Amino acid sequence: MDEASLEKAAGLLARSKTAIALTGAGISVASGVPDFRSPGGLWDRYDPMAVATTTALDRAPRQVWEFLLDAISVIGPAKPNPAHAALARLEAAGRLAGIVTQNIDGLHQAAGSKNVIEFHGGMERYFCMGCGRAHAPEAALSLTRADIPWRCEACGAVVRPDIVFFGEAIPLDALDKSGQLALAADLIIVAGTSGEVAPANLLPREVRARGGTVVEINLTESALTGLADVSIFAAAETALPALAERALS
Repeated sequence: MDEASLEKAAGLLARSKTAIALTGAGISVASGVPDFRSPGGLWDRYDPMAVATTTALDRAPRQVWEFLLDAISVIGPAKPNPAHAALARLEAAGRLAGIVTQNIDGLHQAAGSKNVIEFHGGMERYFCMGCGRAHAPEAALSLTRADIPWRCEACGAVVRPDIVFFGEAIPLDALDKSGQLALAADLIIVAGTSGEVAPANLLPREVRARGGTVVEINLTESALTGLADVSIFAAAETALPALAERALS
């Protein structure tokens, strides 16, 4: 990890009035949640169009739930790592206004972050596609292949997680709140995301377009590296705690 880049980023963060963060899959890898798109990830074993669309839920719910069981087996036991804890610490200290995340694992909230905007929903919430009834996430953890597809006890329709499947729109509330955060921000920390997925990748550009600062934390160069004022090429679980320590000292 380049010390000069870290010190520069910490100085920018310490001087900012309203900082926000944008996070992606890379921030949760140390928690045991691999990027679905990475080699060996879930998209190596499943066709997203066959298991992660509403059409698939309607036509082949068992197939979708086989995929969801695999996702739950990875996400369910995961715990926050030092990267999540560092962002929660920055928020608690008044140095971070909020987090926009592309992740569905709920680890920011588990680490103590309060203002978390989930672009793609979360696996900690489930609802019936028929009657809309909420279902306890704890029940999902105990499901076996004999129990799928999970059906609502009240109406018999299929139960699904409250995540954004391919082809579904980002929730309007998330878009509105993230837009408000970006409008107020003078600095954005981009951590663990390639910057290739819209509309999340537009947020750093919006902050920069208004004269704000972009701090990137990624293992390697990304689609946002050319936009960043400072790039720290290191694991999020290492770089974010170091950044928070320096910015708050």
